Amino acid sequence: MKVGIVGLPGAGKTSVFTALTGVSPDPAAPAGRQTLGVARALDPRLDRLHAMFPREKAVHVELTFADVAGAGGRRSLDRSVLVSMRDFDALAQVLRGFAAPGTDPPDPVREMRNLDAELVLADLDVVDRKHARLGKGEKQAFAGEKELIAGLKEILDAGTPLRDAGLADEQRGRLSGYAFLSLKPVLYVLNVEESRVAEPAQPEVTAAARERRAGLVVVSGEVERQIVELDEAERAGFMADLGLSGPAAARFAAAAFAALDLVTFFTIGDREVRAWTVRRGTTAQAAAGKIHTDMERGFIRADVIRFEDMEALGSEARRREAGKLRVEGKTYIVQDGDILHVRFGKG
Repeated sequence: MKVGIVGLPGAGKTSVFTALTGVSPDPAAPAGRQTLGVARALDPRLDRLHAMFPREKAVHVELTFADVAGAGGRRSLDRSVLVSMRDFDALAQVLRGFAAPGTDPPDPVREMRNLDAELVLADLDVVDRKHARLGKGEKQAFAGEKELIAGLKEILDAGTPLRDAGLADEQRGRLSGYAFLSLKPVLYVLNVEESRVAEPAQPEVTAAARERRAGLVVVSGEVERQIVELDEAERAGFMADLGLSGPAAARFAAAAFAALDLVTFFTIGDREVRAWTVRRGTTAQAAAGKIHTDMERGFIRADVIRFEDMEALGSEARRREAGKLRVEGKTYIVQDGDILHVRFGKG
């Protein structure tokens, strides 16, 4: 999954990106260029599984982040930045929550509205051009495309982001090729002063995020950028002094998984224990495909046990005796905390 770190100029998105990944983008990069970084979404359940099943390694979920260089001096997003953003699976908007010399007082809710407006306008440009071509007789890519595009035009003309339009999953699937910006899931990152990093966001910011059905996490980009540069021993003490429960990447991942409606399942192999993420509602067969495509094609069944049952009961014999080890078929919906052992046939 690729998450774009975006924000209006002055919000501190590059500091947040560095705090999450440890990577510092080139300040001279041209507008629209992406800098990529990877952060592990640390899950303490995986570490406890690794202690129970000491394999060569424990593999946490990794999130790929992208920082998009903006056009210097602009108060809005450059067109090249908007084009680059279509490549992302989700957006993390950094909101300025700190005072800065020579600027207006921070107004995170206004920044939410301003970015929404820019995304809506960018999508409306795409829809207007497609609507015109379909009106001139261009062949439809799928049945009902003309009517669906006309409906989207009405929604966007009203200033409504497509993520708030109540589109069905089938409609979203048909529109995937358009990579609409205002349809992408959003997570808000409130970037505050060091003294406020352990405090909750202001009620009006929390309410605005909830109204948009989006996640919200509070960070202090500049100080947390410094934290990732410390060695591990110093890092823990520094975070404790600030009242932080963990590094920015861990707090961000928890909020991102909730906002994107992801669940985590685990596998225990001969050489590794590993965490995986899938969308809530994913079947066991589709989840097996995340591990390997052969497992999805040849899926027979999945042996499933809950993490908490594994931890409480210990041995496989005790788990079987307690009836906690279940056999599930292709249509079983994977739950957060499931441990899967996929049985599949080859060829």
